Amino acid sequence: MTVPVIDIGSLAVDDATHPAIAKIAEAASTSGFFQVVGHGIEQSMIDAVWNITRQFFALPRDAKLGILRTKTNSRGFYDRELTKQRRDLKEVFDYATVPFPALAHDDPSNFAAVDGHNQWPQELVEMQALLMSYLHACEGVAHRLLAAFAHSLGVAPVALAKHFGAHNTSFVRLNHYPLHDPLTTNEAEDLTPLGDMALHHHSDAGALTLLLQDDVGGLQVLDGDTWADVVPVEDALVINTGDIMQVWSNDRYRAALHRVAPITDRARYSLPYFFNPTYATDYAPLNTNKPRYRSINWGAFRQGRADGDFADYGTENQIADYRLS
Repeated sequence: MTVPVIDIGSLAVDDATHPAIAKIAEAASTSGFFQVVGHGIEQSMIDAVWNITRQFFALPRDAKLGILRTKTNSRGFYDRELTKQRRDLKEVFDYATVPFPALAHDDPSNFAAVDGHNQWPQELVEMQALLMSYLHACEGVAHRLLAAFAHSLGVAPVALAKHFGAHNTSFVRLNHYPLHDPLTTNEAEDLTPLGDMALHHHSDAGALTLLLQDDVGGLQVLDGDTWADVVPVEDALVINTGDIMQVWSNDRYRAALHRVAPITDRARYSLPYFFNPTYATDYAPLNTNKPRYRSINWGAFRQGRADGDFADYGTENQIADYRLS
């Protein structure tokens, strides 16, 4: 399988006939993965983001632990995340447009673990402004892609975009995949053991993910019974559909399983932007009289997924749990 590369240079939100739309729909209905060029993010910004990412993970360990994520604040540094109740071989740094507003929900405290505040290292004073600019650049690309999906599903772009306004819960993650466990023997002793992958197989919970990956490789998508490499393409963003898009499309589009295979020769870096709606969003299949899913609340679903990622607090929730029989 070859992951297609699609030029979205002239794709606009109100363009329902752009040739990229059919290509995006085809990729989403087969592999669930594609790469885009012509996305409009300046190369100078991308170069600067790569530079600050490597600087951050090269900081002394004490500096990174000073901005450690907690169960009640999901923003900051973390080096013991789980996927499918197995510890990944990676370090991460998460940040978002925060503070998030009060939730339109009966009990906002239910979502404490997915809320929180950004934490920035004192050693890199330029990091905050640069990475916030990058987040907003990704958001602009994501809205163009979301409109393409809306057109392909026969709904007006606003029908989906209304869930991704100023109160959206999207975030950027900096990933560092080292060659060896970043934890000391004592730190790892009482934790879930490392699994056999740098990042274990999973689908992304949100609508879309925009990934900037370096040239090391290792990202793989499940194609039937085979794991296919998503080969790095210079200046491209890797796009994959998430669980929400699979639900909206009533399984027409795939939230494909993907993973990162172990790296053996040099460290790997990547930067995913997770395009997520407001906590109050309820999503279900669009335009169908035979829905395959019941309605799902994003805030509640994201809370359960965050608990499973942070530590082993129970079975990780999946959209399959919401399938109609």
